Amino acid sequence: MSAPEQQQSPVLEAEPPPGVIIREGEYGTKVAAVEPGGAEFIPLNERHGKPLQLFWTWTSPNFEFATVFVGVIGIAFFGLNFWQALLAIVIGTGLGSVTQGLLGAEGPSHGVPQMVISRLGFGYWGNALPAGLNAITAGIGWFAVNSVSGTFALNTLTHLPKWLCLVIIVAAQIVIAFFGHNLVHAFERYAFPVLAVIFLIATVWIFTKSSPGAPSHGGGIGGFLLTLGAAFGYAVGWNPYASDYTRYFKPDTSKLAIAWWSGLGIFVSCVLLEAAGAASATVTGIGAINNNPTGAFTGHLPTALADLTLLAIALGAVAANVLNIYSGALSFTALGIRLPLALRRAIMALVFGVIGFIVALTGLHDAGTKYENFLLVIAYWIAPWLAVMFCDQFLHRGQDPRKLEGLLFDKSYTNWAGPVSMLVGVVVSIWLFSNQTEYVGIVPKHVPAVGDLTFEAGFLITAVIYLAWHAIAGSQRHAALAKA
Repeated sequence: MSAPEQQQSPVLEAEPPPGVIIREGEYGTKVAAVEPGGAEFIPLNERHGKPLQLFWTWTSPNFEFATVFVGVIGIAFFGLNFWQALLAIVIGTGLGSVTQGLLGAEGPSHGVPQMVISRLGFGYWGNALPAGLNAITAGIGWFAVNSVSGTFALNTLTHLPKWLCLVIIVAAQIVIAFFGHNLVHAFERYAFPVLAVIFLIATVWIFTKSSPGAPSHGGGIGGFLLTLGAAFGYAVGWNPYASDYTRYFKPDTSKLAIAWWSGLGIFVSCVLLEAAGAASATVTGIGAINNNPTGAFTGHLPTALADLTLLAIALGAVAANVLNIYSGALSFTALGIRLPLALRRAIMALVFGVIGFIVALTGLHDAGTKYENFLLVIAYWIAPWLAVMFCDQFLHRGQDPRKLEGLLFDKSYTNWAGPVSMLVGVVVSIWLFSNQTEYVGIVPKHVPAVGDLTFEAGFLITAVIYLAWHAIAGSQRHAALAKA
């Protein structure tokens, strides 16, 4: 959760060079206003915000049941005991928190969303691969997952029909995401104390009723690696959004502070709630978890605390999904499809909300297994994407961000090492190591004890191919920068 201090690399001190597309309109610090534009550069006179706000921006969206369920599946599905599950949770979450901080620290220098910065490693059009995947997993996949957990909570609390609970949850999420950046940050800030107090009390109560010393159910190293992968998948799922919420900071904002508060927010909230989920699974039967996972978590709480926790789960689902819709819409605009509309990001937020609602309706059945698979699939593609991002930063560290900024909007700029190495990393790692209900790879099929090593293998395979590619063929970026 650290990053180099800002003075170690140059920063933009004036408006970007010609060719950079600047976000139109005036927005400033207004909360009750619709953010204009899409994935363009944020002009320097619009920059505002402090790194501390990232703590609640990345804490509030994890105070929800999808986080809790990561700990639940380590016990209930993967057969670990509490302490084994906790270790896997800490390692997996720690890895995802560190990468979150490192990525978010680059936002102020570039002034664009994460999936636009991604063009440096993938090229302008090659970046359609990760940007498209993120638009789908964020704006539709994560949106559906969190909407389902919020729906179960509201249904258990109010006994209203599930479809109506889903409509209520989705409507709140879409409205906030439609307004954009400033309202998103404000909502996370004011939701934070409410969610923190309720979940802290519920967690303490659950631990008093749990049995941390209960034996494992044969999970072994395979179960440990599956749980680690799920915890990593949850934390790293926020990585493709990292600079979306730091790009409004001034360019000279401390990178160390950004990395620290971003990573700490994710680490503290995820470990706390996932540990609570693991503890609750030591006293809850698998049948109850499958039928209504949210109700199973709150079922052994006192009535008043259970009701407050259900309300917090519903609120937390909204806190998570306003980020998912907002960043999903940004990722879509980062594909390079220029929509001639001032409110293009806001309109895409509405579109993703509607699609996510339809997907969420199908997720109200057998939610536990679907969520387990989804967490692993997230890590399958994000780990190779991270390999490209960090390898590219290593190869081209210290370069002038003013010149790099021009490449982000240059449609002729290519870096095919990125999409090719990522594709190979994803395909080969899944083929060999995937271990979930939909597909079991060659290695776990013959040696089930290895669990799931897909994200680790995907990262290594992609990194080796990307670095070897540039070592042999050189980088087009050097030629592009020479012309600048």
